[in-house]
Amino acid sequence: MLGGYTTTSRLRGVTELAITALPLAMLWISAWFTFSIGHYWVSLLIAIPAAAFLLRLFLIQHDCGHGTFLAHRLANDWVGRVIGVLTLTPYDCWRRTHAIHHATTGNLDRRGIGDVDTLTVREYRARTRWGRLKYRLYRHPLIMFGIGPAYLFLFQHRIPLGLMHKGWQPWASTMATNVATSVVVTALCWFIGIKAFLLIHIPIILLAATAGVWLFYVQHQFEHTTWERNEHWNLHEAALCGSSHYDLPPLLRWFTANIGIHHVHHLCSRIPYYRLSCVLRDHPEMGDVGHVTLLQSFRLVRLVLWDEAQRRLVSFQEVGARNLKAVPNLAIP
Repeated sequence: MLGGYTTTSRLRGVTELAITALPLAMLWISAWFTFSIGHYWVSLLIAIPAAAFLLRLFLIQHDCGHGTFLAHRLANDWVGRVIGVLTLTPYDCWRRTHAIHHATTGNLDRRGIGDVDTLTVREYRARTRWGRLKYRLYRHPLIMFGIGPAYLFLFQHRIPLGLMHKGWQPWASTMATNVATSVVVTALCWFIGIKAFLLIHIPIILLAATAGVWLFYVQHQFEHTTWERNEHWNLHEAALCGSSHYDLPPLLRWFTANIGIHHVHHLCSRIPYYRLSCVLRDHPEMGDVGHVTLLQSFRLVRLVLWDEAQRRLVSFQEVGARNLKAVPNLAIP
């Protein structure tokens, strides 16, 4: 059914790249200009739309990794590598880990690469106090959407974490991106100064990184997602039912390159992002699968543990309440 939507368009791809990269460059220059004349607060406001365009550029890189943005694989790869310098994401290394994510999503026995760490209720209860505290800290919103994105894009992506023992290629991709990024940063710092570069670009990077992590979180961390042990796991069921349809307003849908239609993307990752909306238009019944609105998405942060018995994500509070009910009442003398 979805095979007819996999056709790529060179003209559409070039147009999408232009209307994303050019406004980003213009906004960055505007932020620098307002900073240079002493209006830093204006440059901070400009950082918001600039981050949105940088996020969209990352999502173009994402499509390049699937070989769906342009018609030819080589063109996809080189566009992705160049964008990776700007998004601080080593393209070839990230493409491999993301492919693992697609191949293992929703599999309880193959967790750990390219996904948000998720424990089952039983695994959480089996941990020591220190182990439970570490998981609680990892899952805290200030860590997950504050410190986490900064660490991920500024530090973790500087080494091929998860692929360090997979030969020289992940290292080559990562180090080449690091070198190219260093050259660009050095040139900009020489031209406008280190202080100006940091105060202009760091807010853009952090806002885009936080938005990117938030999107990825909502795409798989919703109440009625699906996780299975390996013997019961099915790729297509996990793709369709384990990924959300994040139904965003039109403007946010444009800036996020339709990545909210994530269940369709996982079901057929060969569909370019600019054709995903056509699938929902032609097959409206798919719009109800894993449906999450913008307002509903803010409530998903509390869902942190997979309950294998109830087959849904639950909160720490819910697990704690169950533990209290399991303790017999003590007789009061």
